[in-house]
Amino acid sequence: SAWQSQSKVSRRGKDDDESRMGDEDDEWMQPKILMKPDDQLDLNAEELKEEFTRILTANNPHAPNNIVRYSFKECCYKMKMGVDQLAIHFSMDGNMLHKESDEGKRQLTRLGLGDGPSEQNLSEMEIPGEEDLEVEVEGEEAEKDAPKEVAVTKPPEQAALRNQFNYSERASQTFNNPYRERGTSTEPPPRTNFTATANQWEIYDAYVEDLEAQEKAKEKKSRDKDDKDKKSKTIILEPTSADEVFTRIGKPAKIVERMVNQNTHDEIAQDFKYWEDQSDEFKGNEGTLLPLWPFKSEKGKKFSVTAVVFNPIYDDMFAVAHGSYDFLKQSTGLVCIYSLKNPSFPEFTYTTDSGVMSLDFHPEHPYLIAVGFYDGAVAVYNLREKSNTPAYISSAKSGKHTDPVWQVYWQENDLDNQLNFFSISSDGRVTCWSLIKNELQGTDIILIRMQPDNDADSGVGMDLACGTCFDFHKSTDYLFLVGTEEGKIHKCSKHYSSQFLDTYDAHHMAVYAVRWNNFHPRVFASCSADWTVKIWDHNYSEPMFTFDLGSSVGDVVWSPYSATVFGAVTDDGQVHIFDLSQEKYEPLCQQSVVQKKKTKVNHLAFNQHYPIIAVGDDRGKRYDSEAQS
Repeated sequence: SAWQSQSKVSRRGKDDDESRMGDEDDEWMQPKILMKPDDQLDLNAEELKEEFTRILTANNPHAPNNIVRYSFKECCYKMKMGVDQLAIHFSMDGNMLHKESDEGKRQLTRLGLGDGPSEQNLSEMEIPGEEDLEVEVEGEEAEKDAPKEVAVTKPPEQAALRNQFNYSERASQTFNNPYRERGTSTEPPPRTNFTATANQWEIYDAYVEDLEAQEKAKEKKSRDKDDKDKKSKTIILEPTSADEVFTRIGKPAKIVERMVNQNTHDEIAQDFKYWEDQSDEFKGNEGTLLPLWPFKSEKGKKFSVTAVVFNPIYDDMFAVAHGSYDFLKQSTGLVCIYSLKNPSFPEFTYTTDSGVMSLDFHPEHPYLIAVGFYDGAVAVYNLREKSNTPAYISSAKSGKHTDPVWQVYWQENDLDNQLNFFSISSDGRVTCWSLIKNELQGTDIILIRMQPDNDADSGVGMDLACGTCFDFHKSTDYLFLVGTEEGKIHKCSKHYSSQFLDTYDAHHMAVYAVRWNNFHPRVFASCSADWTVKIWDHNYSEPMFTFDLGSSVGDVVWSPYSATVFGAVTDDGQVHIFDLSQEKYEPLCQQSVVQKKKTKVNHLAFNQHYPIIAVGDDRGKRYDSEAQS
């Protein structure tokens, strides 16, 4: 009965446990109640059955697609087309060896297993535990046989292998060099003890000595200034307001001025770079000139433009000389240096006491300008110096001209490697000026004398002729041409100062310009007040071409980029552009560039790099035009 009661109690406990476990199972088996969000869409059966296909690719969504690399071959940044799509989530270097590898076989051999355990040995190595279980189940006979088999097949413990790989660790230790310390010590500098007693009188005497020294320095400075004034020069330059004081805001103000001018003349700059006249395709051999920038200065309104020269190094810079061809209205002169980047105001301005009649840039030193004046003096200005006075100037002592200097021209350095230039004047002299230290030293190369008609080649005459222009040969530096007021052109040499090599009866009136061709060594051009432009071969006395322009021709210039293109300007305000390879009898372009009818065009110049020409008139204005053909 006790056992029955105990069994009943145990059964009740088991029933309670089973009922409790059933309740827990019922809780897990109950269906889950899904909570529907308020903003969930209500889809019908068709929409629920609709399938949406998503394609998985191996591309890394986080890989960048805008990587750029600098290409040294093309000198620019280029986008990298191929992008690495590989993404490594886990990486670990292992040091296990395969049992079939050479290193695995060597290690197995080292452990005494030969080429490695066979499958039978491996199976026997794993069986001992299982056989023990079988021995307990099967009976006594199996128990007697099992130990013998185990004793025979059980390998030695030292040859047991955990797996087919062998793990080995190796380590090494490097030798650390011992630390060394080095130090140096210097001897202290020698010292001396100085003592003095300063009282009020010694302090007063020191101040008096310093004041006397300052007074002596001022006297010396004023004395040097007086000596400089005694050696007065012919030309006194008036400093412009922009060069008087250079403040901290000078450079920023200049940059702002460039920006304002760039915005103001943006349309002209766009035309200068990209404008093309579509009608040129239907005009045949006829071209046009597009007016670009007008350059003018307040100080140069009352002057005529007497010379226009582009800088040989800086393509955007050119110099303009202002003077007067009216001999009864002579006054001061002006030299303006303009830049195409700033048409509103000149970069440099020099005011002189005498009219400027000619100028020229040095071909190798673009900051040096040679200038010829109406009173016969010549000077050299250095644009790098802030001083408004010329760096060199001629005087009566150095042998300056007595009449206006119509043209100056830089030449190569002489045998002493000194800078030199040539000048021609109405006094009949062609003079070479050398820059020696701080002065100009002049040497007459040739005297232009008037010749009778019956002795044109003798080079001997009584009176000096008036030289108006000259030009040196481009390849033969000693050969040059001289134009005169009588209409003759003389071929001269530096080596023969007493006679001419040849004389051409070129024009009936004054020769205003003579120019050697930049490419053909035998051809030169000349223009005159007799309305004609003539093309010559210096080996023949008669011209090859003669062009009548219908008005006095002020200047003729060969193009720097073509042997057959040249331009000329006339007193009626027109510019004539010729191209002998296209048309031998008529100009390609004949166009008026001035606004008023009575305005005369005096000079023009071709730019060395861009297809533009600069033209100057007798009212002090300069015009830049772009040639289209």
